[in-house]
Amino acid sequence: MSDRYFLDTNVLVYSFDETDVSKRDRARALIAGALEGGGTISFQVVQEFLNVALRKFVRPMTLNQAQDYLDAVLVPLCRVHSDPDLYRDALATHLRWRFSFYDSLVVAAALRSGCHTLYTEDLQHGQDLGGLVIVDPFRSV
Repeated sequence: MSDRYFLDTNVLVYSFDETDVSKRDRARALIAGALEGGGTISFQVVQEFLNVALRKFVRPMTLNQAQDYLDAVLVPLCRVHSDPDLYRDALATHLRWRFSFYDSLVVAAALRSGCHTLYTEDLQHGQDLGGLVIVDPFRSV
């Protein structure tokens, strides 16, 4: 059984949170493990993260910082890109589980990449979506 996991955008965002050191450290550990080959993200996570980092961080990233993070972290982790079948899978997920479309797109990407764990705080912790288990990595932090 694979130990591959998928990181939702909130994990990447928390890795820059200076107000909650426990969450920041947990997020950074998950990202480091992902970069060692254990985890993945999708094109959607890249887009959402860059939007937040450039516009909503307390100290927004500069364009150079965003480019460096893109090259060092986001591109190496991004293994799922958009295509019509991914959107169809997301629509089926939306219908079956009643998640928002964007959450359904994350779930579809995690399933497509062969992950067994989706780290997010946006869905129900412990829920099993046909072999993909939702884990809130900050639940006990």
